[in-house]
Amino acid sequence: MKLSALIKVCSLFFAATTGLFATSVQANNYKPEYKLSIVVSAKSPWEQGAQTWSDLVRERTEGRINIKIHKGASLVQGEQTREFTAIRQGVIDMAVGSTINWSSQVRQLNIFSLPFLMPDDAALDALVQGEVGKQLFALIDKAGVVPLAWGENGFRQISNARQAIQSPEDMQGLKLRVVGSPLYMDIFTALGASPMPMSWAQTQPALASGEVDGQENPLSIYLGSKLYDVGQKYLTLWNYVNDPLVFAVNKNVWNSWTEQDREIVRQGAQEAARQEVALARKGMTPDDDSLLKEIAAHGVEITRLTSEQHQAFVKATRPVFDKWKERIGTELVEQALRDIENRQQ
Repeated sequence: MKLSALIKVCSLFFAATTGLFATSVQANNYKPEYKLSIVVSAKSPWEQGAQTWSDLVRERTEGRINIKIHKGASLVQGEQTREFTAIRQGVIDMAVGSTINWSSQVRQLNIFSLPFLMPDDAALDALVQGEVGKQLFALIDKAGVVPLAWGENGFRQISNARQAIQSPEDMQGLKLRVVGSPLYMDIFTALGASPMPMSWAQTQPALASGEVDGQENPLSIYLGSKLYDVGQKYLTLWNYVNDPLVFAVNKNVWNSWTEQDREIVRQGAQEAARQEVALARKGMTPDDDSLLKEIAAHGVEITRLTSEQHQAFVKATRPVFDKWKERIGTELVEQALRDIENRQQ
């Protein structure tokens, strides 16, 4: 063999073995366990989505990436609005997080909390699967967190212990637990209620003691947390907002994995998210109202708004919509409105 050919063969062998060695070193630097945060503690589609992701990744990486789920915002001492900062700083490795809780760090995520922006599931799909979703993922990534898939918490409904809510007038003076978000404070103040920001960990004791009269959450959270046992006997379906969930990873953790494992984690997130969205939408349609029937079986009075009643809430919160449209970004909101108008039913 000529010397030049021998040198070339040796070079190729060195490059290949160096690459294998680097991959091996990278894999050996993996953590024994990765901390995944969710802010809910009760069984729900949210919790099930996180568990599915964890199981898929563990199986497909043959245990190289072992994920432990920490519920109830326990990694941030129950302060769920601190979750995004904790992921960015590396206190949390992974999360399935709500856009509501992350909106104080990425203000554009408030778009999903604009009152009565999304009339149905197809509207939410149009946003997260279109240009709006792409822009929001880019903003999350720029902030130091790698977003992989969109999940869904579900349309948020309102419950209380005092009376049926059929109009904004019925909310006058009601003490309602809300997430610690200025937008939610504005919405419920505009409706005449007394919003009280508190973490979800504090909410059930506050409802049981009568410190607060009511709360707002998707039906899966209402049912999973057994809120009917803490006096929440009046439930109104008003679909005023829907908060998507984001399956995400700390950027340094993401970069520490091999390319092959990153792809496994991404595909696992997307598969788990699809399953989670289907679960979040189950039992609340004309064809399948099993979730509503289960709630009603606990003696809960369920109010379904007429078109006129619904419009009264839309009108009462319109000034809040307009105020926050500017804060979020007029162009982004206008894009969302176009996408919703052109959505596929």
